[in-house]
Amino acid sequence: MGADGHEPLGRAEFKSFLESTDEDWKKISAANGLFQKGHAARVLDHLRLLDGDYGGFPVTRLHHSLQTATMAHRAGKDEEYVVCALLHDIGDTLGVFNHPDIAAAILKPFVSDANLWMVENHGIFQGYYFFHHIGLDRNMRDQFRGHPHFEHCAQFCHLFDQPSFDPAYEVMPLEAFEGMVGRVMERPRRSIYLRKDAQSAI
Repeated sequence: MGADGHEPLGRAEFKSFLESTDEDWKKISAANGLFQKGHAARVLDHLRLLDGDYGGFPVTRLHHSLQTATMAHRAGKDEEYVVCALLHDIGDTLGVFNHPDIAAAILKPFVSDANLWMVENHGIFQGYYFFHHIGLDRNMRDQFRGHPHFEHCAQFCHLFDQPSFDPAYEVMPLEAFEGMVGRVMERPRRSIYLRKDAQSAI
């Protein structure tokens, strides 16, 4: 959307996709290109919704996210990994029963197979540290033994996810991660909307 609040080329005029034309889709693509530029900011706005929500834990869900990312950053992990650490629990408020799937869906266009698998499965791997306290099998993660990304996910949970509930830990502010999130989400590497002859989605 332009500075005047209007789409730069106007809006499509069809009433159904069957009626749409190439010209309509040029207008939609132009508007979508501008919308894509604000994607990282909207993701971070949603992450901020975790502030103030403890869910019974010693720290807020946002503090946990920031601590996980801060610890990964201070351990020398690259930006993509740190962004995954930051966003791994962003689905807590929307996917109460499957929060890792929410984070994985957001990150899927932008991250490696290893990091995507880590985010997708961190819930089960994190369970190694507490499932036995709530009547579940702490070894549920063993179903993935032999998977090439097993240790990658297990290490994430052991080193950064499960120890990140310390109220006294000095976390980096969310603003410190804004540039990282923007850079990681700048160019999708996989998307059904990504044309082979372009570096951005339609």
